[in-house]
Amino acid sequence: MAIAAAAVIVPMGIVFFISGLFINLIQAACFVLIRPFSKNIYRRINRIFAELLWLELVWLVDWRAGVEIKLYMDPETFRLMGKEHALLIANHRSDIDWLVGWVLAQRSGCLGSALAVMKKSSKFLPVLGWSMWFSEYLFLERSWAKDENTIKSGLQWLRDYPQPFWLALFVEGTRFTQAKLLAAQEYAASAGLPVPKNVLIPRTKGFVAAVSHMRSFVPAIYDVTFAMPKSSPAPTMLRIFKGQSSVVHVHIKRHEMKDLPENDEATAQWCRDIFLAKDKLLDKHIAEDTFGEQQLQNVGRPVKSFVVIVSWACIVLFGAIKFLHSTALLSSWKGVAISAALLAVVTLLMQILIRFSQSERSTPAKPSIVNQHSTNGQQKQH
Repeated sequence: MAIAAAAVIVPMGIVFFISGLFINLIQAACFVLIRPFSKNIYRRINRIFAELLWLELVWLVDWRAGVEIKLYMDPETFRLMGKEHALLIANHRSDIDWLVGWVLAQRSGCLGSALAVMKKSSKFLPVLGWSMWFSEYLFLERSWAKDENTIKSGLQWLRDYPQPFWLALFVEGTRFTQAKLLAAQEYAASAGLPVPKNVLIPRTKGFVAAVSHMRSFVPAIYDVTFAMPKSSPAPTMLRIFKGQSSVVHVHIKRHEMKDLPENDEATAQWCRDIFLAKDKLLDKHIAEDTFGEQQLQNVGRPVKSFVVIVSWACIVLFGAIKFLHSTALLSSWKGVAISAALLAVVTLLMQILIRFSQSERSTPAKPSIVNQHSTNGQQKQH
């Protein structure tokens, strides 16, 4: 681990995991004591505490690394962001797409109710994964036989969500890498599909289920496209910890949920068509280095995350001083060894978080034979 990164990772890790465990305890207490009697009150309280934790990671993007997010979208969609329930479908271009999504959610006032469909292993991440579980993220095993009921029941639970929420769905099923793109291109060629150049082939079963169950209470789908300009290195968690900036371009197009087809296969084809258009949009971005056809919206850099991280740091530092003073932990070799072991655990946990976010370590979902045949049939009909 680089010294510059370690100088931030260790103290940041201490603050994040201590504050996070405190928040997890509050979330657990509310889950046991409040949720059985009022799901809405529980959600409103949980939304506040989840945001207090997640703002620490938003601070990393905004203030530690100074990542510049350029948002391209029409003014009406920009005005509606955070004021309505929305299903977000996005390409998965970099290691921190989820963090960029959190930044945009924070700007829109719905960070605490920004949800996502994640792989099952995510919920076992200490602090972060536990907080996501309490916040009603959907965790899947990448087996439709097991995941179908999880998706249906999870989406039904969102029907009476008391505040505007975003549900992010990465329909490619994995993060983009050149190796995965090559596999997708080979699959597309063998199935007689258009061969993608900048995206992977969307997996539509989850999307169709989401639309089917959310159509009546979610008014919009946000079609999100992430791109990295040629002049900027791709952002990663390690670069952010080192304080190295990047630029991320985000294009968002709003679609009315009521305009989607009623038929499941037609809905699946709608999703595939969106990714064909996304592929062409990214072609244009590569050529022009911008999403120039849409207006650039100013998302700013609010001080809220800075205030939150400073507050947590002061609370943890004050508590640590009081604890060390009352226990004299560092006055013996045994106490020093315990302290060093705790620092090593924190460092290991932060390394796990960094490795978890890396594209090369994500595994793609297996191709669906049913999807292949039905998709091929659609293409031949056209």
